Amino acid sequence: MDTSENKMPSQAQKAYELIEEMIVSLKLEPGQKISENLLSERLGIGRTPIREALQKLAYEGTVIITPRSGITISEIDMTDQFRLIEVRRGLERIMANRAAQFASVTEKEQFAALSEEFMKTAKANDESMFIQADREFNQLLADSARNKYARLAMSSIQAQTRRFWFLYFKHFGDLPKVCRLHAAIASAIAEGNEEKAEKASDSLIDYVEEYTTRTIKAI
Repeated sequence: MDTSENKMPSQAQKAYELIEEMIVSLKLEPGQKISENLLSERLGIGRTPIREALQKLAYEGTVIITPRSGITISEIDMTDQFRLIEVRRGLERIMANRAAQFASVTEKEQFAALSEEFMKTAKANDESMFIQADREFNQLLADSARNKYARLAMSSIQAQTRRFWFLYFKHFGDLPKVCRLHAAIASAIAEGNEEKAEKASDSLIDYVEEYTTRTIKAI
């Protein structure tokens, strides 16, 4: 198993999650200049873990580190969204299939609980609940798929697509539908049904593609 592969030390991981959430939620805006000192003071975390987190974010493409020029939040490239979806479709199908095959009993129980959480979120139509459930789902999927290469590839794609989602979803998205689509994937994995997990994954990406097309046409 490779559930421990590519995981950062706890403080660096905490810094990564906090900074990534600030980028995704646009608290740190595209084009904005930032510094290790500023983030360290704002988050109450030392500069070394902040630096490690920023290096990971730079690898994923959400920040740009330029020697002597500093650190900048990258712009959101609209034209890249369909290329990201194309790759994401294949990767998520593979990961859903592998998770259905290789998830432990405990992990399947967690997927079942997440399926219920997504359905509760759909009824509540609560964006903050969805962001938390989605983060847990993505982490659990990456762990249970037992493929470090898929994990690495997806981390970069998710970092880019989540920003696009957050920027426009309130205007063009359907949160209850997205929650139900995630719930279907989690439920299929909990059942250990590989074919059902693949189909549920494809249904989610079909919606993402349709939403992206509608959004780009409207803006």
